[in-house]
Amino acid sequence: MGEAPRLADADVEQRLARLDELLERVEGVAGPTADAALEAVRGLTEIYGEALARIRDLAGPELAARLTEDQLVGHLLVLHELHPDPVERRVATAVDRMAEVLRERGAALELVGIDGPVASVRLTTKGCGGSASGIEEAVREAVLAAAPELSGVRRVADEPAPAFVPLETLLPATAPAAGAP
Repeated sequence: MGEAPRLADADVEQRLARLDELLERVEGVAGPTADAALEAVRGLTEIYGEALARIRDLAGPELAARLTEDQLVGHLLVLHELHPDPVERRVATAVDRMAEVLRERGAALELVGIDGPVASVRLTTKGCGGSASGIEEAVREAVLAAAPELSGVRRVADEPAPAFVPLETLLPATAPAAGAP
């Protein structure tokens, strides 16, 4: 028996989106069949979470690190509250990765902080605002993928550059005194 074909990350994302749609439909239906379906999903999630916890416990530090770096496995570790990294570290890593990509496009990104369920970022872009909204959405998606327990990502305004005005430009010009060199 050969190995089952593996899914690319894009295929996994498509399937996850479809599962979300299906679960929303089931949640919108009243009755014992819908209740049983949701209970079955919760039960499977609990059992798979336990299996994932056992895998994590059996893995040595090197394998555990590789598991957390995998996009899908890392997300499942977060979902089951098994990820070894705190939310702050995961968000900082996601922002650093996005900042590296954005630098190549002439934009800058930095994590300002996390306040409760919301991460705050400073995003500086060049060019038209239309592209900025697309970048902002990509940043939001990357941060929430790394830390789905957050409820949002807020863009904070750029801090204005300090304005230095030489004092002599504020004072009225005076004529040199008589007899002065």
